[in-house]
Amino acid sequence: MPPETLTPDRILEATEDVLRRFGPAKATVVDVARALGVSHGSVYRHFGSKAALREAVTERWLDQSHAELSAVAEAAGPAGPRLRAWLTALFAAKRRKSGSDPELFATYMVLVGENSGVVDRHIETMIEQLAGIVENGISQGEFRSVDPATAARAVWDATNRFHDPAYAADWSRPGIDAAFDAVCELVLRGLRT
Repeated sequence: MPPETLTPDRILEATEDVLRRFGPAKATVVDVARALGVSHGSVYRHFGSKAALREAVTERWLDQSHAELSAVAEAAGPAGPRLRAWLTALFAAKRRKSGSDPELFATYMVLVGENSGVVDRHIETMIEQLAGIVENGISQGEFRSVDPATAARAVWDATNRFHDPAYAADWSRPGIDAAFDAVCELVLRGLRT
């Protein structure tokens, strides 16, 4: 049976496994290559440097939430329930990531700190999705007339406790769901006409 083709996705999956096992300080490209049964030069053909590989892993991790949230943002129906569903999906995804694999989550926090451009693009994408919901709510007469981009940034900032990894320790504490509901209600009340 011929060996499996080396693809960027296979490399990224192996890198996640290596990061999980060794942590970001000790994981090397040689470790990734060894896990794949290839030379480190083969990995470098797909990712020019260790930094590029770590950036790609970070981007992949952050991008995993985009598709689910995009589907919520683009769904039909009133903007208010969609905005709440979007915020709920974001909070649930962040909780899932921090709770299901705490070691890998901690590793990603290190990588996120190294790749601020990737994080900035991720946040930009999230705010664009929020702005689309707000703009739709304005056009439907459900939300008052505001600048969608400014309102989206305000919503992002107001809900920061429920999606910024710096608050991950809070996400499993008693009362967090009630706090989330209160913030969502306040945000929606502020947008309504």
